[in-house]
Amino acid sequence: MTTLSLSTIRQNLAKFDYSGLGIPALVLLIMAMLVIPLPSIILDFFFTFNIVSSLVIIMIAISTRNPLEFSSFPSVLLFATMLRLALNVASSRVILVNGHEGHDSAGKVIAAFGEFVISGNYVVGFIIFAILMIINFIVVTKGAGRVSEVNARFTLDAMPGKQMSIDADLNAGVIDQATAKKRREVLSQESDFFGSMDGASKFVSGDAVAGLLILIINVVGGLAIGVLQHNLPVGEAGRLYVLLTIGDGLVAQIPSLLLSLATAIIVTRVTTSESMTEQAKSQFSNPAALFISSGILMALGLVPGMPHLMFVTLAAATAGMGLMVIRTEVEQEASEEAATQAAAKVETPKELGWDDVDQVDLIGLEIGYGLIPLVNPDTGGELMSRVKGVRKKLSAELGFLVQPVRIRDDLNINPDTYNIVLKGVVRGKGEIKVGRELAINPGQVYGKLQGIDTKEPAFGLEAVWIEPSQRDHARTLGYTVVDSSTAIATHLNKVLRENASDLLSHDEAQQLLDKLAARSPKIVEDLIPGKLTLGAFTKVLQNLLLEGVSIRDMRTIAETLSEMTPRNTDPDQLTSAVRPKLGRMIMQSLVDDKNNLSVMTLDPGLEQMIHNILQQSQPGQPVVLEPGLAEGLFAALRNGSRKMEEEGNPAVLVVSPIVRGWLSKAVRYRVNDITVLSYNEIPDDQAVKVVHSVDIQKNN
Repeated sequence: MTTLSLSTIRQNLAKFDYSGLGIPALVLLIMAMLVIPLPSIILDFFFTFNIVSSLVIIMIAISTRNPLEFSSFPSVLLFATMLRLALNVASSRVILVNGHEGHDSAGKVIAAFGEFVISGNYVVGFIIFAILMIINFIVVTKGAGRVSEVNARFTLDAMPGKQMSIDADLNAGVIDQATAKKRREVLSQESDFFGSMDGASKFVSGDAVAGLLILIINVVGGLAIGVLQHNLPVGEAGRLYVLLTIGDGLVAQIPSLLLSLATAIIVTRVTTSESMTEQAKSQFSNPAALFISSGILMALGLVPGMPHLMFVTLAAATAGMGLMVIRTEVEQEASEEAATQAAAKVETPKELGWDDVDQVDLIGLEIGYGLIPLVNPDTGGELMSRVKGVRKKLSAELGFLVQPVRIRDDLNINPDTYNIVLKGVVRGKGEIKVGRELAINPGQVYGKLQGIDTKEPAFGLEAVWIEPSQRDHARTLGYTVVDSSTAIATHLNKVLRENASDLLSHDEAQQLLDKLAARSPKIVEDLIPGKLTLGAFTKVLQNLLLEGVSIRDMRTIAETLSEMTPRNTDPDQLTSAVRPKLGRMIMQSLVDDKNNLSVMTLDPGLEQMIHNILQQSQPGQPVVLEPGLAEGLFAALRNGSRKMEEEGNPAVLVVSPIVRGWLSKAVRYRVNDITVLSYNEIPDDQAVKVVHSVDIQKNN
């Protein structure tokens, strides 16, 4: 039992991640240094470690290409500052307690700085320390703090614009969802980093002030202790304690200066693919600047009284550097040219592959270069958000996800023109005046506007391009006023709605089935592929969309198909079977405010004639009407549709189920905005009002 427990303990210890103890151990060490007296040899070790860590930090800061590569810098700066201050406290304790024993009482490192660096002269040491403090606090720290504040403010101010730019690229198809997520994470990290650096720079400035205060306290306290407690002469006490205090201050101030410099390097970095060294090397390799500087040095060296040898030597060295840069550039250009020529000789015509065949975009919006401001969020462009709104609205109404719209500029079209492209074919176009608004005449207005006369691109209504200042005046006259982005979005919405069947493919149909299967798995399992193929199912959905019927009620559609497929698998007949089940959904957009359905019907004789023609037609063969009959029928339907629209009702024609399918296809592109229903598609409790009868004889 004991052996088992020990083995279990060993396994748990083996699995334990000891790397996570580093930071807690450092915190405990700092706390210990603040309260526990340390021997001088340990102080020497920590002072050396402090210098090394500062050098490592500044070297990392120099070599980073992007500030986020050193994203832990604010936290590192905090711990490094606390470590240095803890060392100050520990060394101050040793100096004040043991300073009367001599220069080595506080350790070899402090003694070395006190004796060698300042030559044992505490006045010189104090002056050097004061100079370091001025450099650190007044120059480096203050400048780095100001840059941190500006960076933090500009980064936060730029976040909304950058976020919209990411959304614009995502909606345009330039990037995918994963890339957009990664960019948003980087943007969030940048704001957090520069916000942290704004606060971390205060650590550095506070550290500099603390160093000065600790120096003054140690000098005053050391003199008092040496004279009053150890009965040393004032001069001897000053020599010992002041020398040790200044040595201690210099030991701590040099790493502090390195940390301040590292902070300044991080916050002043410009994000590129090069490190600071690589940037400086490439940007200082300027022969013209080197030769001009060499000439100025040479001229100064010839001035009487100047150290001629020094100036002439440096001038020659600068000119030599310029010649070396020119030689390097020539050699690099020659090697690149040789490599290009060699590649041209070796390169053979590449065989064509499938990668050379571009796939057309399902939905595209091509814009002239004059319309680019409508896409750019930085200039107030709202086209991207309008297009996204169109996709969201259509997806909710049609019942499936409309694919993203690829927006791209096209130099081959006029600057103010746009094309709406579906599957590589232009299905709509229009002209936009950027900076103006479109005042649309809805049919009745009470005045005329000054502007550029045009046609509204979506529905062909009379319209005028006006200045934005005329917006309120135009509305008082009865015009409908929209901006340029809304005009394009409205046209896009109309084109996509009219071609909704082209937007649905097998992939979307399968996704709809998968979504339905999550809630009603048995329905999908029985239907696909046992009773109906995915292709036939997709065709039924396309037929419904082609006739303007939403496919949101996927459960009803699937249940109806499951009931009908044992008897028939023809997509057109299955569509006719599904429509009555969706009758209430179809009625929603056709009834008036009082839930009444106003319709027109065919004259009984005319409907019987069409019925007989359909029965006599061969299955699978096109139905052909006598030209006079066809022309009269379509003219009568157009006349009836116009009368219903003038009365404020949508154009709805009700016919028998046998006639409905053929007549709906026949009038689709001959009579605008007419809905053809069959009697069995109208719910039994739906109030119906016949307002017109279509008769060829009366129409003539």
